[in-house]
Amino acid sequence: MDEIKIIWSNIVITQRNKVFEYWNNRNKSNLYSKKINKSIYDKLDPLKSNPYAGKFGSLKTFRILHLGNYSLVQRYSPTIIYIISFWDNRQNPDTLKKILGL
Repeated sequence: MDEIKIIWSNIVITQRNKVFEYWNNRNKSNLYSKKINKSIYDKLDPLKSNPYAGKFGSLKTFRILHLGNYSLVQRYSPTIIYIISFWDNRQNPDTLKKILGL
């Protein structure tokens, strides 16, 4: 079986970069951003071999991988995992539903 590809949408990249920028400015260091980025890839690497990881929650068509204060919202197809959103769990969930078109 070929390795499953992980594709990040442009929205996710922008969301993630804004979070990193916020923490870099707030802490005057990029160490916390690196820690968040490491936690992202610590969750994504096993996802390649177990694409059904994550919970459905209230977003029935999307799976959610929790990373402490953040979550990755993803959707799976047989060969590709689409990362749809990088979400700060402290925000209003209705905003996430709007982003996802729900």
